[in-house]
Amino acid sequence: MSHDHDDRPQLTAAQAEAVLSPPAGRNGGDLVVETLQGLGATTVFGLPGQHALGMFDALRRSSLSYVGLRVENNAGFAADAYGRITGEVAPLLLSTGPGALTSLAALQEAAAASAPVLAISSQVPAAGLGGGRHGYLHELRDQQASFRDIVKSVHTARTASQIPSAVAAAWESALTAPHGPVWVEIPQDVLLAETVLPVVSALDATPRELYPRPELTLAAAQLLSKAGRPVIVAGGGVVRSDASGKLRALAEKLDAPVVTTFGGKGAFPWEHPLSLRSWLEDRHTTDFLESADVLLVVGSGLGELSSNYHTFAPRGRVIQIEADAGKLESNHPALGIHSDAREALADLLDTVEPRTDDTAAERVRALLERVHERIAGQDLTLEQQVLASVREALPDASPSFWDMTILAYWAWSAFDARRPNTMHSAQGAGGLGYGFPAAIGAAAADPTTPVLAVSGDGGAMYSIAELATARQYDLPVTWLIVDDGGYGILREYMTGAFGEATATELTRPDFVALAESFGVPAVRTAPESLAADLGKALAAPGPSVVVLPALLRMFEPTHL
Repeated sequence: MSHDHDDRPQLTAAQAEAVLSPPAGRNGGDLVVETLQGLGATTVFGLPGQHALGMFDALRRSSLSYVGLRVENNAGFAADAYGRITGEVAPLLLSTGPGALTSLAALQEAAAASAPVLAISSQVPAAGLGGGRHGYLHELRDQQASFRDIVKSVHTARTASQIPSAVAAAWESALTAPHGPVWVEIPQDVLLAETVLPVVSALDATPRELYPRPELTLAAAQLLSKAGRPVIVAGGGVVRSDASGKLRALAEKLDAPVVTTFGGKGAFPWEHPLSLRSWLEDRHTTDFLESADVLLVVGSGLGELSSNYHTFAPRGRVIQIEADAGKLESNHPALGIHSDAREALADLLDTVEPRTDDTAAERVRALLERVHERIAGQDLTLEQQVLASVREALPDASPSFWDMTILAYWAWSAFDARRPNTMHSAQGAGGLGYGFPAAIGAAAADPTTPVLAVSGDGGAMYSIAELATARQYDLPVTWLIVDDGGYGILREYMTGAFGEATATELTRPDFVALAESFGVPAVRTAPESLAADLGKALAAPGPSVVVLPALLRMFEPTHL
């Protein structure tokens, strides 16, 4: 069996010299950071802990930029956002036991949203592994087991020489479609032990491409070319694979209307004549999708939110392109194509026959009019005014990160993201506290562009500690906190279901005074002045907080 040596990583003369005489005083932690540097990482997130100190000490001997948050879950959210914004792996350094476990909710969101997060955790000393009860600090019987159900893959290093390969394998897994979080763990004594191994330099962790099978592309192209009323559903996979340009070209070639899921916001131009926008929690839209004779679903599993709470029942043929094989046909029978969205759209674009439908744009316009009339009949002027003010204040290039709050639920359906990969929320896993720490991660990725975070007062309390992080690193994050005195959406749900709400009302701080105590400028605003105050905050350097006391309501659901 022959090997092609030309494809192997090669050392430069300087690297070769470093190999022959590695610097003294290096340990397992240095192997971690050297591997990350060799793979192309520039920024890492995390929180130190006793067992992980070998990794954190090694950071000062590296070129990596460190952003330390105050809670591990928030560090996970920051890494998630960094991965979404850059499309690159975001390393997340964690300690053992409680520190590691505190990141679980963030890793669940990263998994749901296909964000490439590389979590590297310490472990108890190697002598304490294997499930025995040795009484080490932070000891778990099987730490990996807590993560195995959430992350894409689990990797372990039990000796120094295993570290580069474990980290590189995890890196490749995180970036292989579908992107996602991965887990590496290394015992404390392995991280601290001095090593004479050469400096890590030549690494290759290129992810495998996920191409569609040609016979499936041909079958899908034939269905679409002959369709009478094709419609496209564009999900988060279009955004993650940077395929919005190919999506638009295919839609225009087919004259096919496009609706974007909440995770796919920005994947298709909002004002395009073929844009159905994102009104998926609307029966008019559901009916429109059901009437398609061929429905092309790209990068979506048609889950709860994307199917109007599973009330959607397609009558035509469904073609589903999905990088996560587990989502193929998981909700509806389909011609399932296991592929990265970008690769599949490129092949379809080459294969479909152009079709013309002079009625498509008119049918789209008529649908949006019906949606508008439904909302207009519900006395929701305040909510629409607030959302319009946010859109007016936010620069087109600025990313926004939305917590699980009523204004975010409005934004899923009604906010024009304007550009791909600029609007993000925690709608994958649905946990609270995402908005502000995620915005910190995005600002760390590009400190030259202001970033917006949107939270309710309940969700904001999960992340108050990160005001210190934003101030410490002087990051351009503006935090809009909509203060309605409690868990507003749960208040609505419980009142609707039981006649009154329980456990939803909250005592909360003076958010303006609290922000100012961190040295972060803050202002209390009103709906009439929101656009001006928010615009001013976003234009100012460094972090800022805008507090809007307002009781917002949701539009009526159509799935009940």
